[in-house]
Amino acid sequence: MASETTSDTSAADGPRGGSGHAASAGSGLSPSTRAAAAVAILLCGITLVFGLLNKHRCTGPAFDENGRSTPNYAERNFQDACYSDIQFLWLGRGVDDHVFPYVHGDITAEGQLVGGTLEYPVLTGMLIWAGAAPADTDAGFLLGSAAVLAPFGLLTAWLLGRLAGWRALLWALGPPLVLYAFHNWDLPVVAAAVAALFVVRALRGSLRSRAGWAAVLLGVGAALKLYPAVFVVPLALYVYVESRRSPDIGRRSAVREALRVPLLAGGVVAAVNLPFALAGFDGWWASIEFQGQRQADGTSNSIWYWGVRHLFSGDVAFQQFTDVVSPVAVLAALALACGVGWERAQREGSFPLLQVCAAALCGFLLLHKVHSPQYTLWLLPMFVLLRVRWGWIVAYLTADVAMGIGVFRWYGDFEQPIAEGFAPQAVVIGVWGRAALLAGLFVAFLAARAVTDRRPAGPSPLGQGPFDQDSPFDPDSPVDAGSPFDAPPRDVPGADADSADDRAGPRRSSDDTRGSTTASRAPDSTPPIGSSSPEPGPEGHRTGSADGR
Repeated sequence: MASETTSDTSAADGPRGGSGHAASAGSGLSPSTRAAAAVAILLCGITLVFGLLNKHRCTGPAFDENGRSTPNYAERNFQDACYSDIQFLWLGRGVDDHVFPYVHGDITAEGQLVGGTLEYPVLTGMLIWAGAAPADTDAGFLLGSAAVLAPFGLLTAWLLGRLAGWRALLWALGPPLVLYAFHNWDLPVVAAAVAALFVVRALRGSLRSRAGWAAVLLGVGAALKLYPAVFVVPLALYVYVESRRSPDIGRRSAVREALRVPLLAGGVVAAVNLPFALAGFDGWWASIEFQGQRQADGTSNSIWYWGVRHLFSGDVAFQQFTDVVSPVAVLAALALACGVGWERAQREGSFPLLQVCAAALCGFLLLHKVHSPQYTLWLLPMFVLLRVRWGWIVAYLTADVAMGIGVFRWYGDFEQPIAEGFAPQAVVIGVWGRAALLAGLFVAFLAARAVTDRRPAGPSPLGQGPFDQDSPFDPDSPVDAGSPFDAPPRDVPGADADSADDRAGPRRSSDDTRGSTTASRAPDSTPPIGSSSPEPGPEGHRTGSADGR
């Protein structure tokens, strides 16, 4: 079954290690990998320019007294399919007045955010504020935001080039980058999530050190937009399984190491949010309350609105049902992905972190009550890092283009029947096409191999973990040996009463593992999110959120 979901393009896709042994520390990256990373950065920069030009079509040529583009801003948004949340949010949240975010904000009885509160986690709010600092029009805000966001897109290209070689061009040249790079503020969170996976896989240092820094990066990501929080549980399981591979670490010590992951990630989120909560609790809490009120409506692009709403006689009952069932379903998908990953770890000897993260992300995108178009940027790195057949990739990107163009054309004539016209039919294709493909990708990702896999079939010998050998990656970028995360765990005599059998944990003898399938060496995006698309209203203004978290 795994072979049916594995790409045929594995021979020259990513950096290579030795036959069962990593490249020596002095060898560094291969020239091909270095070239791939450089080319990915260059081409990504070109694609980002096209992405900016695409959104810039909706700006100017003149501006009103508030800095809003004229004439016919609302009509051009939809007819020309150049709408962006960035340009739209120039007005209505205090961005045009350069109000410092959250501290003086609040939410009205009608559910509108005022006084600088934004419907995003606080780090994204700070990026919005920074992008608006030099601007006095929505066009200037778009350009300023692009200057803030573009380096994160380039960083992601470099990280993927280091990890996956020439496959990184899928990110650098992908249509989603043109459609969504400057649609919303998603490039920073994607960079944080990919950086966390990069740290676990590519940097030298102990497992404890890598996992600690990866947890910190996931915490930073969750303070940008919440989806990296989905990766915390798989990372904790990965740390537990890999820790148990060492003969010196017992079960209790492995559990402690695993628990450090959510503690570090949660600590970062708390440390980032605490100053805002103390400086202006009402404004900070208003952002969270706004997301709690977000509904699965016509702008949500979710299977709940399109497939479940018709089963209810009233909207109130439908929204109450979705508010409960959607998060439960997302958590169930995460648990299922982790369970499959755990079973694979018992069979193959290593926890498939990247595969489980990708499947959990598919579960979130499929089952959350809001599926904004730009979330494809979250999924695109997984296509780079996991070897699924190209048919999956092409089909998903095709459905996404149908959604990304059709949905905004449809918002220009929201009353147009679904059976009439290209735009509403493109939305239907996008919604259900993506849903079916996400369900299939959930399975395909869990069965896939990662481009970073190095070792031959079968688990490592007893006591030899994946971090006992030199890294196949650049030796010039190790984690500092003095890192606060780098202290090795110690089993104090008497403090961990694991028996010898207990210490054996999930490891198997060589006799037990003969003939096993290829071991995964893949160490390897959740927010209550609002729609990135506008809720049509009078004069083209939205009545709902521009986007959620």
